[in-house]
Amino acid sequence: MSGVQNRFGKLKSSSPNMKNLITCTAIIALSGTALFCKAQIVDPKTVAKNSTENTVNSNIQSSIDDGVGKTAGAIKGLFKKKKKPDNAVAATPTPQASTSTPAVSTNVRRADSSAAFKPYQNYDFIAGEQILFEDHFTDDQNGEFPAHWKLLKGQAVLNKVGDKPSLLLTEGNYAEVAPRMKTDHYLSGEFTVEFDFIFKKAADGTFSDAPGVEFYYKDVAAGYDWPFRVVFGIGDVKIGELTKTYPEDLLNGFENKWHHAAMVYKNGQMKAYVDQFRVCVNPNLENKPFRLLFDGGGSESAPIIFSTVKIANGGGMNMIGKKFTDAKIVTHGINFDIDKSTIKPESMGTLNGIVQILKDNPELKFEVDGHTDNSGGAGHNLALSQQRAAAVKAQLVKMGVEESRLSTKGLGDTKPLSDNATIEGKANNRRVEFVKM
Repeated sequence: MSGVQNRFGKLKSSSPNMKNLITCTAIIALSGTALFCKAQIVDPKTVAKNSTENTVNSNIQSSIDDGVGKTAGAIKGLFKKKKKPDNAVAATPTPQASTSTPAVSTNVRRADSSAAFKPYQNYDFIAGEQILFEDHFTDDQNGEFPAHWKLLKGQAVLNKVGDKPSLLLTEGNYAEVAPRMKTDHYLSGEFTVEFDFIFKKAADGTFSDAPGVEFYYKDVAAGYDWPFRVVFGIGDVKIGELTKTYPEDLLNGFENKWHHAAMVYKNGQMKAYVDQFRVCVNPNLENKPFRLLFDGGGSESAPIIFSTVKIANGGGMNMIGKKFTDAKIVTHGINFDIDKSTIKPESMGTLNGIVQILKDNPELKFEVDGHTDNSGGAGHNLALSQQRAAAVKAQLVKMGVEESRLSTKGLGDTKPLSDNATIEGKANNRRVEFVKM
């Protein structure tokens, strides 16, 4: 016996060396015009029960010797989980917060920031323009269940992995958590989802199960919801029944390292990205989903770990080749480190789109405007917004844009788009605008 059944009845490897078990599949060719689901072009006119019994231990050794320990761990894993039937519709359980905090190593490899942008030079993912939900888990304390989430099944707890606050699914034959939303139907016909994830090695040498995202749609004839599932594995991505293997460059050193997952849904098609790679495209999703949840079969020693979740509606406007006549472009896809002006590499989809607009419209000039939410003081926010606008300009110049075509302005929290009293309002207010000069 070499594997166990996962929740949808597919054979799931339990070996720690999962790369050797991957069936290599050619990545779908990247062709046609890039799908842009991020920039908005504008016309000129509570809480689940807290864990209280234990404190966090983030200094446990993350790996052990290979060989016998790994083999024993793999065999043990064969009998650890039970299969969840295909399309099972479970009764809503009573949420229970985790009563302990798993040991997670702080030894996380980080990429060289000086070279971080180069691999993303052809990245085409752009986040939707209306932020529905964004959570960096900075409002929560270690050992507690995060305030902006619902625990639907199993156990989960907030813990720091390195210096990154993260949500850990620690127990359950597929633990399930969902963002707290005002309505059950919040996804539109076009949406994007992003999050960070990492695979950590357990004490027995095995790795936890892959993080999954379930998307629910209404089956009118049956009278209840059915999901399709997107799974970001240690060697491949699965969208529904379609599985694609990671490129070799991504497979090398994949474990014990943070990765950025991104999904875009439009017109019955879903694309899934990991880091700078578009890994899987499924064009055959006929049902439009309206809500989602995160799930996985983690354990205390090898939890499912994810962080920095962003869900957005809208987008789909292809800006390349368009004669630009609008007043400004409002973007929510240029992401920065928290309270800093350091641009994250996954922002390159939006930046690539802006560069292409400027190439297609040689007479065009932009004022780059930085905006923040109201989390800090007015003076701090004004300075931060100016620094972020300057960082965006500097990056665009590095990408070949003439410096004379760009100016910058920081506006702090003075021009909010939404109510700063909500997390989605704050997320919509954190933005970069490109105003036509």
